Amino acid sequence: MLSRPLHRACRDMMTTDDQLRELSRGTAEILVESELRERLAAGRRLRVKAGFDPTAPDLHLGHTVLLNKMRQFQQLGHEVVFLIGDFTGMIGDPSGKNQTRPPLTRDEVAANAETYAEQVFKILDRDLTRVDFNSRWMGAMDAAGLIQLASRHTVARMLERDDFRKRYQGGQAIAIHEFLYPLVQGYDSVALEADVELGGTDQTFNLLVGRQLQQSFGQRPQVVLTVPLLEGLDGVNKMSKSLGNYVGISEPPAEIFGKLMSISDELMWRYFELLSFRPLGELEALRRRVDEGGNPRDAKFELAVEIVDRFHGQGAGERAREAFVARFSQGVQPEDMPEIELEASGEGLAIAYVMKQAGLVQSTSEALRLLAQGGVRIDGERCEDRARMLVGGGSHVVQVGKRRFARVRLRSL
Repeated sequence: MLSRPLHRACRDMMTTDDQLRELSRGTAEILVESELRERLAAGRRLRVKAGFDPTAPDLHLGHTVLLNKMRQFQQLGHEVVFLIGDFTGMIGDPSGKNQTRPPLTRDEVAANAETYAEQVFKILDRDLTRVDFNSRWMGAMDAAGLIQLASRHTVARMLERDDFRKRYQGGQAIAIHEFLYPLVQGYDSVALEADVELGGTDQTFNLLVGRQLQQSFGQRPQVVLTVPLLEGLDGVNKMSKSLGNYVGISEPPAEIFGKLMSISDELMWRYFELLSFRPLGELEALRRRVDEGGNPRDAKFELAVEIVDRFHGQGAGERAREAFVARFSQGVQPEDMPEIELEASGEGLAIAYVMKQAGLVQSTSEALRLLAQGGVRIDGERCEDRARMLVGGGSHVVQVGKRRFARVRLRSL
């Protein structure tokens, strides 16, 4: 990581336009951009806040889009506040939900919050990051203070929020405590006297409440900067563990590398924009090379190597690349593939049944479809025969697609 003086020097060497261009990279919206320009031009150190509710202990690449933006502010010498919403986490964030979200217990919040630091400092500079908890001020606020805070906002304004409005119009319940969530998040900006607040596009309403509350408390309103929600590996839905289209930052290097190599060429540029730390000029040159006939796979290699190095250390990405090339370009099988033993009668077992029992597919119908598409190999040989039987007494390596392997041992009955 850069030292604190180098961060200041980096900022001093860049014009205001240069700084704004870098901070605008991969940004959905800046409210208000002219205010951010003015504050950058003033040259003073800004306090940049981003809140994280510890609702899940493991982060994926979608979460890191916001962390990357925080890192950019750090590189320009600004103070970053990594705010853990241990108080708001016990309310439950209703953003984007069509029903009341169950709040976390204090023990769940504490357990999840503890794992954050281990992960976020793979991106953020520990020395330039202030970690805080909003229970520090909200836990000390009494009922009278909370009522006074609630008096600074109206129900009409709350119902301007899309998810609240839809639930109200649809006759779905909205618990009173859910109205408190945007207010508490907004008050965090007052307590911290934030100059800038960062958040995903699903948080825009809450971030603007912070702006409004700061004005109400006589503070200069913060600049709101939102980042897009990263699409998952399918290129359609936002990255989510529940949808299975995610890349976890704590996953093994080979798994991260293989998943990133599976994304489409078009999605690759989206990932470069939101996830890469490379300068914009380098990314523009890389894209020109591909547009002029370069192999998109080589560019994807560079992305995957960078991401693996970030979370597993320098050199891990190149080792993962070499293993990937050996496995999928040269036909080398992984050494740590799962093994299964099955009993086979005289006529043997149908390959579709074996694939399902080995956990390579969810159903025999999926197995039959993959066989017909040529997506199955047995001992390195492509198999398209849906009636293929594997007889007892042998051992076979069954491969489905590029990354699923299993060693199947067949014991004769």
